[in-house]
Amino acid sequence: QVQLVESGGGTVQAGDSLRLSCAASGRTGAMAWFRQAPGKEREFVAGISSRGDTTTVADSVLGRFTVSRDNAKNTLSLHMNSLKPEDSAVYYCGGSKHLILDINEDVYTYWGQGTQVTVSS
Repeated sequence: QVQLVESGGGTVQAGDSLRLSCAASGRTGAMAWFRQAPGKEREFVAGISSRGDTTTVADSVLGRFTVSRDNAKNTLSLHMNSLKPEDSAVYYCGGSKHLILDINEDVYTYWGQGTQVTVSS
């Protein structure tokens, strides 16, 4: 089983930027970031294929968030710009056994513990 550990969360003001990281204990296929706010369902944020040549981002973060990975270091990153209060949530890193990314959370079998992102007005 691959172990995932997220880091980089914190409290920032609207308009600020953050970079989240996910360290994997081993190689995974596609990886993705999901987030969950209190009382809400976990939602897809951004995903990337195994090779890192294909990415998909949710409409809500399009143009603001960028996902990338460094397969040599087994790390996944999420660069978050122009943060909004509605971006506040616990962000989770998910890993899949499949090579192609998917927005369905059920595809991801490996999960980190999450990192909190809070954006104030």
